Amino acid sequence: MNKIPELKARFSKLIAAPSISALTPEQDLSNHAVIALLHQWFSDLGFQCHSSEVIDSRNKHNLLAQIGSGQGGLLLAGHTDTVPFDEGRWTQSPFTLTEKDNRWYGLGSCDMKGFFALVLEAVKDFSPAQFKRPLYVFASADEETTMSGAKAFAEHSGIRPEYALIGEPTNLRPVYMHKGHLAQGIRVSGRSGHSSDPARGLNAIEIMHLVIGQLLKLKQHLADNFHEDAFSVPYPTMNFGHIHGGDAANRICGCCDLHLDIRPLPGLSLADLELMVANYLQDISLRYPGAISITTLYPGAESFAGSRDNPWTQLVEALSGNEAQVVNYSTEAPYIQRLGCQTLVLGPGSIEQAHQPDEYLAMDQLKPTVELLKKLIHRACIQ
Repeated sequence: MNKIPELKARFSKLIAAPSISALTPEQDLSNHAVIALLHQWFSDLGFQCHSSEVIDSRNKHNLLAQIGSGQGGLLLAGHTDTVPFDEGRWTQSPFTLTEKDNRWYGLGSCDMKGFFALVLEAVKDFSPAQFKRPLYVFASADEETTMSGAKAFAEHSGIRPEYALIGEPTNLRPVYMHKGHLAQGIRVSGRSGHSSDPARGLNAIEIMHLVIGQLLKLKQHLADNFHEDAFSVPYPTMNFGHIHGGDAANRICGCCDLHLDIRPLPGLSLADLELMVANYLQDISLRYPGAISITTLYPGAESFAGSRDNPWTQLVEALSGNEAQVVNYSTEAPYIQRLGCQTLVLGPGSIEQAHQPDEYLAMDQLKPTVELLKKLIHRACIQ
């Protein structure tokens, strides 16, 4: 870490390139500027770089950089996008790297554009001739919304690394398992009318009451039949996050909407969950034909399960000095794992800083991250 000004300059340029992912077009931005920076920097270090547009995205791109050849090797992966920021709640510009109190503040400093600057710092002293096995760096698009970049990469990349590390903020503690995420909307369409004669209408709120009753039975079924003690919440959770219906006390409610969130354990796919929801509501749908519709609010994320006992997990535990853990949030790990590699999530910073105003990365995480990456690259690609 004898060139911290160079590292800070790269951090600053990444932070200064907005790459917000949002489901609403007015907030959503391309990540092309970030990809262009990484393409140039990795090319300058001797990597072969290839960027590709993600199909059906708003001008979003993935980047794969490779140095060395042969079988196996290591994939270092991360996402180039950020969440939107809360206007007026930041005490400095989200797009200006600000050093204060031994911290680097900026949108993406922790989650997680800064990770790529630390990867560059780790690899710059290796020569291309040293690599006996390939080192890959994958920079993805749209992790914060659809995960379309990682999904496309898993399907089309064609690489087969032996090991993978995803640099999400974990305080340098390896993560070998996490839950998934499914968000669904349920709409009950009734018939509005005057409240003085209920028989002339079909009250959507009353039907939604039946729907919620069935969903609560499903919630209990999930808690009773799926269990993993490694999680702090050791069963799948269901949350009712939004409900709205009707417009006046003297009108029969014609429409009612419910939004729910389910966090499945490994072994329970999103397709399985969607089928469970439909099955639990089937009798109500038969009783009120056409009244109930179920939609996906936004693309979900599958759960992820690696192994705490495999050589990669044990090596990363030993070199990081931290025991492997499980977490309740989601990452791109299940899609990276489809490449056939032993996969872990590990990176600098805390998840508690992610998606928060005044996001920062503590500077005391910089040197340990670079040193750990050097050791992992050496073990996986060079020795």
